Amino acid sequence: MRRVLQGIFVLWAVVTIMFGLRALSPGDPVNLIAGQVPDQATRDQIRQDLGLDQPMYVQYLDYLGDLLTGSLGYSYNQRRAVTDIVAQHFAATVELAVAATVVAIVIAIPLGVVSATRRNQPADYGATLGSLVGISTPNFWLGIMLILLVAEQVGMFPTSGRGVAFHDAMYMVFRYGYVGDLLSWLSYIILPAITLGTYFTALITRLTRSGMIDELGKPYVTATEAKGLPQTLIRYKHVLRNTLIPIITVLGLQLGTLMGGAVITEEVFNWPGLGLMFIESLRNGDWPVVQGIVLFIAVAFVVINILVDAVYARLNPQVSDE
Repeated sequence: MRRVLQGIFVLWAVVTIMFGLRALSPGDPVNLIAGQVPDQATRDQIRQDLGLDQPMYVQYLDYLGDLLTGSLGYSYNQRRAVTDIVAQHFAATVELAVAATVVAIVIAIPLGVVSATRRNQPADYGATLGSLVGISTPNFWLGIMLILLVAEQVGMFPTSGRGVAFHDAMYMVFRYGYVGDLLSWLSYIILPAITLGTYFTALITRLTRSGMIDELGKPYVTATEAKGLPQTLIRYKHVLRNTLIPIITVLGLQLGTLMGGAVITEEVFNWPGLGLMFIESLRNGDWPVVQGIVLFIAVAFVVINILVDAVYARLNPQVSDE
């Protein structure tokens, strides 16, 4: 309950800050809607319909009231409800963020375990060097290089777009046993997922390595070795389990960060998610859409944090007693 109350306060702060930025931003929304219409009466009517003729505090209270009823407003540019726009692009962003997280987990955790168990050996040096390169590589540059080298030169993957939605591809698999759409979806998402997940992979690798090294020096590891348990079982069932709490925390935080930070990757690969729509709306001065996307990402971030608290309290009951 305390986490939920903190989350509500965070969301209120996000709403307030975004509304303040909207008020301070240059430009007139009427120009975006009316275009080149010179009729002042028409422009005044649009301003009145949008409530822009009201004092700023009245507009703020009206906006809060709309949010409490589930309305994010209407797009100046697309003439549609912001809720519909966010819902249309949300799935693509979630697909990309989850795919990047899967890439990071599949690569980083085994790499971190190998690095920790083979300290000061070539495998450890290679993992450390790879982590340093991954953390230091800008994702927009990596995305462009992947397009130029892998997509253009080798011709293995598409360079832009989404192809087909994941849920549509899975429907075809379960309904008709057709995997063509799923393979198409994989071909489109591999390069963006690698681009977005590289930094994440390097971070989790370093975190897993340091956590494993700390755990390997504890007495219970010596006791399990004395019992004759296989090294693989000791590393992955006992040692890695005790290393998971900080890893899960970072996973949850980074998943929320990936959803909000996929803007550059979506722009590079023309991935039709919230990030690409955010950039387009910001360029057009479509502030209702900008506010709606930022608020939606903030809600996702808060919910993910609460779920992370619940998961690692489950893994370590001592956390829930604090």
